[in-house]
Amino acid sequence: MTGEVMEAVLARMAETGLDAMVLRPSPDLRYVAGHDASGFLVLVPGLPPGFASDAAEAAGLIPASVSRVGVDAQMRAHELFVLRVDADLVLASAVLDPLRMRKRPEEVAAIERAAAAADRVLSAAREPSWFGATEEGMARRLAAEAGGEARVSVVVAAGENTARPRHVPSGRVINPGDAVAVRVTARSGGYHAHASRAFVVAEPPEDFEALHAVLLSARDAAAEAVRPGATAAEVDAAAWRVLDESGYGPYVTRATGQGVGLEPQEGPWLTAADRTVLAPGMTLTVEPGIQVPDLYGARVGDVVECTESGVRTMNHAPRTLHVLDP
Repeated sequence: MTGEVMEAVLARMAETGLDAMVLRPSPDLRYVAGHDASGFLVLVPGLPPGFASDAAEAAGLIPASVSRVGVDAQMRAHELFVLRVDADLVLASAVLDPLRMRKRPEEVAAIERAAAAADRVLSAAREPSWFGATEEGMARRLAAEAGGEARVSVVVAAGENTARPRHVPSGRVINPGDAVAVRVTARSGGYHAHASRAFVVAEPPEDFEALHAVLLSARDAAAEAVRPGATAAEVDAAAWRVLDESGYGPYVTRATGQGVGLEPQEGPWLTAADRTVLAPGMTLTVEPGIQVPDLYGARVGDVVECTESGVRTMNHAPRTLHVLDP
C-alpha cells in the first residue's frame, strides 16, 4: 500500500468520524492495499494497518472502544456476524468512493493501456468478412486481437439484437444489411476501459446513418461537457439535449455513461440524478445509446479523462460508421 493512499484514507476517516475500517477481498481492498489480497485489512487511526486471514482474526484487531466502523460494501452476512462489532456500521465506500473517483497518474496510465487494447480490437473489427459469421464467433475472434497483457471481453450484436442493451452474443448469423454493435471491455493492471462502435454490413439499414450521426453529436456534446466543476448530471444533460431534440428521445438509453477504474462500472454515474462535481483525475466512459425496439440500436462510447484544462479522450479507434465487407 502506498503512503499517499493511506494518508488520504485516514484523513477521510477522521473527517467522517470513523474509528476503524474493515475491508475484505474487493476492489476497495485492492485500492487501499495496492494489490489483490486474499485476507482482511483492518485500519485504525493511530495503529499500524492490520492484516488478517479471515473475519475471526480481523475481529481481534478491532479495539473494543470503537463506536463507528466502516465495513466493505462486499462484506458477507456471516463475516459481519463473525466480526462481532458492537458499534455503528457504515459502508466503507462512503469514505473510499470519493478517493477512488480521482485517479492517480499510475492509475490513469493503466486505464489508458486498457483503452489502447480496446482500440486494437475495434480496429481489427474493420478487417475481416462478417457475412455468414455468428455473433459468438466474431466475439471470440475479436477478443484474440487485443495483444499485450490486457484481457478483453467482447460483445457483438447484429440486426435486431443491437436494440437489446444487455444482449449476450448468440448463434445469430450476420447478414448483409445488418447493423452491428461491438462493445469491448478491456482490463490492464487491474484497471478497466470500455469502447463501443457501430458498423453495418454491405449497406446500412434505412435511417441508420441518421441515427448514428445523432449519436456522434451526442457523444461529442457529452465529452465537451466534461470539465472540472461540472457535474455528472450536466454531462448527461448535454447528451440528452442532442438526443431528445433529434426526435430519438423515447429510444434513448437513459444513462450517458459512468466512471471506470478498478471496476468496469463505478461512480460517478452520468445520469440526471448524480450531482457529483467532476475533478481532474476522474475517468469516465461516455457512451450515449439509442435502441429502437425490433429494428436496431447503437452506442458510440469512449473513455475520457477530466483534466485541469478540460477533457482528454483515451480511445482513438475511428468513430465514423464503417461499412463492413459482406
